[in-house]
Amino acid sequence: MHPGQEHINIDWYPPVLLVTAHELIAELEDLVAHLQQHDLHAQVQSVVLQERFKQGAPARVVWGDSIASCVVLENGLRFEVHPGAQQNAGLFLDMRPLRQWLSTNSQGRNLLNLFAYTCSLSVAAMAGGASHVTNVDMSKTSIKWGQLNHRINAQPLHKVTSIPHNLFKSWGRIRQFGRYDIIICDPPSRQRGSFDVEKNYPAVIKKISGLANDGADIFATLNSPYLDRDFLLHRFQRYEPGCRLIGDFPASPEFVDKYPERALKICHFRYR
Repeated sequence: MHPGQEHINIDWYPPVLLVTAHELIAELEDLVAHLQQHDLHAQVQSVVLQERFKQGAPARVVWGDSIASCVVLENGLRFEVHPGAQQNAGLFLDMRPLRQWLSTNSQGRNLLNLFAYTCSLSVAAMAGGASHVTNVDMSKTSIKWGQLNHRINAQPLHKVTSIPHNLFKSWGRIRQFGRYDIIICDPPSRQRGSFDVEKNYPAVIKKISGLANDGADIFATLNSPYLDRDFLLHRFQRYEPGCRLIGDFPASPEFVDKYPERALKICHFRYR
């Protein structure tokens, strides 16, 4: 949306500004000075630059303090983030509207969170009165991080089931805690050795009929810039016609994209 700046992304995780560069930033000092100039309330304590175009996506502090982790507040909920430590800081800011929906539509409902990452969606559902949440992610580190997010929000862990295993080897255990009233499927586009969105999404969709209660809300996301929403719609029509499309669910408005078809897609379905 900003000609000449397409390679720069800036996220605000108070008190850290995370600048992600997908190409070399030629005038880095000018950019940092510009950010400081607009910090009218002196909220920024650290500016971290992460260079995604380099092997390993290294990050370094270019101004201020070194802050490895911090706890941020969103709609009254607390989430631990690690800006620059990995390629993802721990909280996807473009998913805020879905967290808001869950915080107001989960009362008494059983939620299944597939590819849960740090479990922010489950935290929102628990805050909204969910009866139980089941988090599934093959990364034990992410699942432990998610358990921490539940704890720092003082949520009862006996209502949280964590499954740190490959999804395709866990269907039996997942069924033990269902059927579910809300199912979220938010996979990576490609995770080496475990998931490829084009090849493996149909296998997940086929499982819905064995997991969902009648009237369940199903949220399916697509992060790939190379696949449009029709990819999802056609797979649901073919592999689970019992899911009726309610509509496209918005990402955070700050993430407006010049090419909407390449941006995050979130489709809201209702089962039967």
